[in-house]
Amino acid sequence: MERQINTFSYERLLASHGNRAGLTDTEKREPKKTPEDIIRDPYVLEFLGLEQAASFYESDIEQALIDHMQKFLLELGRGFSFVARQKHINFDGRHFHIDLVFYNYVLKCFVLIDLKTGDLTHQDIGQMQMYVNYYTRELMNEGDNPPIGIVLCSDKSDAVVKYTLPEGNTQIFTSKYKLYLPTEEELKQEIEAEHRALDVRVTE
Repeated sequence: MERQINTFSYERLLASHGNRAGLTDTEKREPKKTPEDIIRDPYVLEFLGLEQAASFYESDIEQALIDHMQKFLLELGRGFSFVARQKHINFDGRHFHIDLVFYNYVLKCFVLIDLKTGDLTHQDIGQMQMYVNYYTRELMNEGDNPPIGIVLCSDKSDAVVKYTLPEGNTQIFTSKYKLYLPTEEELKQEIEAEHRALDVRVTE
């Protein structure tokens, strides 16, 4: 319960500095409609019980998320349902596995998640682009919106993301994960970063 209160407080703090001023309580409870509104950065995964400084593999994070799926769904936010783990796809005799696949009924699309324990690379983003392209062309159902992909990493360079993805990208996202609840200072930093991002959107 304490964890949920802290996480929800974190989300409310970020939202209070966003563009939601003037909305009624009913409107604030309405499902969000765009990936940018639903996808978080960072995701707080302290419930996994993994040590921040410990050495572990991507498969360890994946297994921990599966073991704590209910809590992970809460952290992902509204509208997510679990579809598959290690989703196997192959073409031209080459085999690939998508770590986690969800479906979001608010966005009406598949959400693909790839886990990375190290710094994000342009190859990681390119791999996710391939997965999203495959789902778009081969696995979308009638009435679905295009799938989105999230590369969940321990750290990232905004410049690498900016110059790897095409302008106007709406399908590939990168998010950091935290293995502990943020401190008050980190909350302030995240609020300031969110504020700057909103200012950029307004001026574009």
